[in-house]
Amino acid sequence: MADVELILLQRVEKLGQMGDLVKVRPGYARNFLLPQKKALRANKDNLARFEQERAQLEAQNLRRREEAERVAERVIGLSVVIIRQAGESGSLYGSVSARDIAEATTAAGLTITRQQVELEHPIKSLGLARVRVALHPEVSIPVIVNVARSQEEAERQARGERVGAEAEEEEVEFDAGTVFDPGTSPDQPQV
Repeated sequence: MADVELILLQRVEKLGQMGDLVKVRPGYARNFLLPQKKALRANKDNLARFEQERAQLEAQNLRRREEAERVAERVIGLSVVIIRQAGESGSLYGSVSARDIAEATTAAGLTITRQQVELEHPIKSLGLARVRVALHPEVSIPVIVNVARSQEEAERQARGERVGAEAEEEEVEFDAGTVFDPGTSPDQPQV
């Protein structure tokens, strides 16, 4: 299939800046860029309309970007705690998705949607994870997601302590003299 030519109405990561003429696959245009009003089809009428509205669109984009930068300064270093059930090895019974992170972030005071959470893959184990939240196409902030079995465990993880199976393994240090009978080596069978 032939690529579709579009005019970008805002910056799209890995594609282009506002006003750029780009060629994309028809499905990407039809299913994402056009319905979300991120682009217009490139024809004579739309090119003329875009050139007339360009200054207004750029001013709106600048205002939204400045507002996003102010919000980013206020919530820098945001950390959210998500409580989940997990096995002994620290792997979750399920996963933490973008929706879960958006709900926890909203509860922490920053209202976002799940589409703004840029999660490469779902979180499937206990611990701290760094997730990017896009407040604007040009402004994003890191959010620390603390996945734990309980609030106490989350607080220990936040302090940097290791929890779960690996922490228990470190605590189980033993003295060979207490495990084996005196005067025998580990290679000798015990009677």
